[in-house]
Amino acid sequence: QVQLVESGGGLVQAGGSLRLSCTASGSTFSINAIAWYRQTPGKQRELVAAISNAGNINVVDSVQGRFTISRDNAKNTVYLQMNSLRPEDTAVYYCNAESLGTPGYWGQGTQVTVSS
Repeated sequence: QVQLVESGGGLVQAGGSLRLSCTASGSTFSINAIAWYRQTPGKQRELVAAISNAGNINVVDSVQGRFTISRDNAKNTVYLQMNSLRPEDTAVYYCNAESLGTPGYWGQGTQVTVSS
């Protein structure tokens, strides 16, 4: 089992920055990759960025150049640095851990609200 705890969400003005953290505990050795997703009411959860154990990074086009994903292995933590935030970035942000042989694990989510 893997437990994920997100933090760092909040209210920020457009153009501002936030850094989200996702800290994993439990069977962290089984994790292959960690990703950030976001979801707004009535819409499907969408991928924002992902980072694998090998260090491969994927950032979706809509946040490319504004969001950065990184990891601190010693702290079992993945970060999502979000700069130049826009109102359309408003969503609940979820952390997901990909683990072989399991459907994966989700955190509880953290709300990000960007005011115009």
